[in-house]
Amino acid sequence: MKAVVFHQFGGLEVLRYEEVPKPKIGPQEVLVRVKACALNHLDIWVRQGRLGVSLPHITGSDVAGEVAEVGSAVEGVALGQRVSINPALSCGRCEFCLAGEDSICLRFNILGWQQDGGYAEYVKVPALNAVPTPDGLSDEEAAAFPLTFLTSWHMLITRARLKVGETVLVHAAGSGIGSVAVQIAKLAGARVIATAGSPEKLRKAKELGADEVINYNETDFSQEVLKLTRKRGVDVVFEHVGPATFEGSLKSLARGGRLVTCGATTGPIASFSISDLYLRQHSIIGSVMGTRKEFQEVVRLVGEGKLKPVIDSVFPLAEAAEAQRRMLERNHFGKLILKP
Repeated sequence: MKAVVFHQFGGLEVLRYEEVPKPKIGPQEVLVRVKACALNHLDIWVRQGRLGVSLPHITGSDVAGEVAEVGSAVEGVALGQRVSINPALSCGRCEFCLAGEDSICLRFNILGWQQDGGYAEYVKVPALNAVPTPDGLSDEEAAAFPLTFLTSWHMLITRARLKVGETVLVHAAGSGIGSVAVQIAKLAGARVIATAGSPEKLRKAKELGADEVINYNETDFSQEVLKLTRKRGVDVVFEHVGPATFEGSLKSLARGGRLVTCGATTGPIASFSISDLYLRQHSIIGSVMGTRKEFQEVVRLVGEGKLKPVIDSVFPLAEAAEAQRRMLERNHFGKLILKP
């Protein structure tokens, strides 16, 4: 099969479109013919060597396709069935999995991280992770929602416990995960303040449901948040940027507010005032992906049209480096898609 592989860590130049062996499945796995694969920042971190994977490697976490082979012990999955893949891989046997908390599984993994992913014509996954694609979704849409929708849902609904009538600050609304967070927060009945770096992205954030928008290139977002909330601050900050925004995010919180974070695209280390943290009784909440139950809920909401994948552009698989370049340039709004 054809795949985009890197044999060493580095820049975009290490991505090579080449012929590799087709994956061999085990008894409880399925082989999926990839119809579309969406990009995530995880792809870049893995390619740069920040997360430590074995080489050579194929990245790509968000996959939609059709079942090409079925393992001997698999039931309920048919050849040719259209599926969207839940990229959260868990063991199903540890104490956390047995308690339904599989996103903190002792052997937790993400497709495309420690296991070869979807920058390829075929990918293998556990049969439990191949979920029927909702009717009416294109292949591109079916690939655009799994990781970001699952992560955002787990962050806002499960971890931050966002409530009706609360106010949430969503950073980088033009990113794949930011565009989803705006939708989920509105669906939960919250007031949404969204940041973005251009008038066009701010306009699109408003179209997705943001009540107020802030251009972070033109103003101090934390000061604007305080103006918009009459100095109260927001109940929840949806944080995934890292040190570039972290201190300002805490300043944007109301007393007793919650900051929930899933990433650090601008670096792993942030500084903040510990005394402000306890005096204002803020909570800092970590979050990674989500559970199988949450994924089913997200699939249902996407199928009902209550949450909608946002797609920026589509590239041929052979042009994966150009797709990653567009992500790094931060000129996109929504998901970037690869098509084999």
